[in-house]
Amino acid sequence: MSVTTKANARWEGSLKDGKGVMRLPSGTYEGPYTVKSRFESGASRENGTNPEELIGAALAGCYSMYLASILTKAGHTPDHVDTEVSVQMDTTDSGPVISKSVLRVRVKAQGLDDQTLQAKAQEAGRDCPVSKALASVEKTIEASLAG
Repeated sequence: MSVTTKANARWEGSLKDGKGVMRLPSGTYEGPYTVKSRFESGASRENGTNPEELIGAALAGCYSMYLASILTKAGHTPDHVDTEVSVQMDTTDSGPVISKSVLRVRVKAQGLDDQTLQAKAQEAGRDCPVSKALASVEKTIEASLAG
């Protein structure tokens, strides 16, 4: 089975003074992005989003689904898997690079113990498709049981 998805972006103007729009053809997302929204810490949402924020959302969504699948196969169908992803971008001599991601996941599942959660959380971090696509990015996974 093969699945292909699309996304679109348009940038207008120079890097410094330009602006762009990223959109999903499904119509579920369309948003602006600027140099300020991408490179300035604490930039307001009115300046838009940035590609790294969308990468974080993609990783959080993929990881949550993959971990739910792994836990279900292990007999611990989750009530919920909540994942927050931080994506760090650093500037190097060769330009900006996505250098690190931190996944913070909280899981509520009947009969799930911390030892099993830690093992399955690492497995999901290694094997979910978006995580594999980001294999060159350092990943830290902080998993905990939700009450």
